[in-house]
Amino acid sequence: MKQTNSIYTGMQTTIFEVMSRLARENGSINLGQGFPDVDGPLDIRQKAADELLNGYNQYPPMLGLPVLREAVADANKRFYGLEVDPATEVLVTSGATEALCDCLTALIEDGDEVVLIEPLYDCYLPLARRAGATVKSVRIVPPKWELDKEALEAAFSDKTKLIVLNDPHNPAGKVYSDEELGWIAELLEKYDAYAICDEVYEHLTFDGRPHKPLMAFPGMRERCLRIGSAGKTFSLTGWKIGYITGGKELLDPVAKAHQFATFTTPPNLQEAIALGLNKGDDYYHSLAADLQAKRDRLAKGLSETGLEVIECQGTYFLTVDITSLCEKKGLPIDDAAFCQTITFEAGVTAVPVSAFYIQDEDHLPAPKNFVRFCFCKQDSVLDEALEKLKSWAL
Repeated sequence: MKQTNSIYTGMQTTIFEVMSRLARENGSINLGQGFPDVDGPLDIRQKAADELLNGYNQYPPMLGLPVLREAVADANKRFYGLEVDPATEVLVTSGATEALCDCLTALIEDGDEVVLIEPLYDCYLPLARRAGATVKSVRIVPPKWELDKEALEAAFSDKTKLIVLNDPHNPAGKVYSDEELGWIAELLEKYDAYAICDEVYEHLTFDGRPHKPLMAFPGMRERCLRIGSAGKTFSLTGWKIGYITGGKELLDPVAKAHQFATFTTPPNLQEAIALGLNKGDDYYHSLAADLQAKRDRLAKGLSETGLEVIECQGTYFLTVDITSLCEKKGLPIDDAAFCQTITFEAGVTAVPVSAFYIQDEDHLPAPKNFVRFCFCKQDSVLDEALEKLKSWAL
C-alpha cells in the first residue's frame, strides 16, 4: 500500500495524553496535563446553557460572532492599548491549536524557514513541517531560561518567514523581557518576517509582572498574529475557543485556512466567552492571584522533597531539577523514567521536559534533568500530591 504522510505516520501520541493515560491506569494524581480540576465561572457556563436552549444553533459567521469579535477587540484595547477592528482583524477559532495550525498553513510555503524556540509546545514542530517549512531553532536555557541574542540572530536568514513566540512560555513559565522582545522585533524588521504569538497564558502572570504583547512594540502591528485562549483565561479548556488578532491583510489568508479546517465554532460558547471577556478587572486580578498562591503552595512542597524548583513567572506550570533527588534515591537522571517512577511508586504524575525539545540528529540532545508539574488544581489535590511525594522521597 502507498505510504501515508511522513510527518504523522509513526508519530508518538502527545506526551500529555500518554502521561494522563498512565495516571488514569495507575490511579495517580495527575499534575502532568495542564487543565484545571474545577470549571470556570458559573455565569459564563449559564450563558452558554441559555444560548444553547434559547439562542441560535446554526452556522454563525465564519470569522466568529460579532459580539465575541467585539469583545476580543475591546480586550486588546483595555489590556494592551491596541486598536483593533473587530470586523476585519479578529478571527474566532475552535481552540488555540487550530489557530496555530491556521496561521502556519496560511503563511508558510515550501522552503520557507521558521524559527522555533526550545523547549516548545509539541504541536509547533509537526505543524510547521507539514506546512512545508524548514525549521531553525534556538533555545532558552534553564535555570533562568535566558534567550541568547547571538543565537537568536543566527537562527534568522533571508529565508525566514516567521518565528513562533510562546509568551508566557510553556513549559518554562517564563515571561519575556522587553529587551528580549525588542531583539525579536528588530530581527523581524531586518528580515521582513512575521511572528505567530501564542499568548494563551496572557492573563496568568505573577508577582506583578505584566504581559506585553510583541504586537504592541513599534513596527510590529502588521507583522504579528496574536493568539488567545478562552480555555486558559476562564478555566474552560474543553470548550476549545481561541481567537486570533492581526492586521487585515495578514489575517485574511488565515481566515481562508480556517474556513477549510473547522469553518466555525459553536455559537452558544462564543456568546458565553464574550460575556467572560467583558468581566471586570477584579476577575482577572483574582485569577492571577489564586494561581500565584497555588504556585507558591506547590513550590514550597516540592522544595521540601529535595527537588530544585525553578522560578515560575507565569502559566500553570512549575519546572523542577530532579538531579539531587535522583542522586539521593540512586535513580538515573532521566526525566521520562523519573515521571514513570513517581507515577508507579508515589502515585503522582508529572511530564518530562525533554518531550518539549526537537529530538533528531540535527539538534542537540534535550536536557534530561527537568520535570514539569501543573498547579492549577484544588489545594486539597496539591496537598495530597505533596504528601505522597514526600513519603516517597524522604
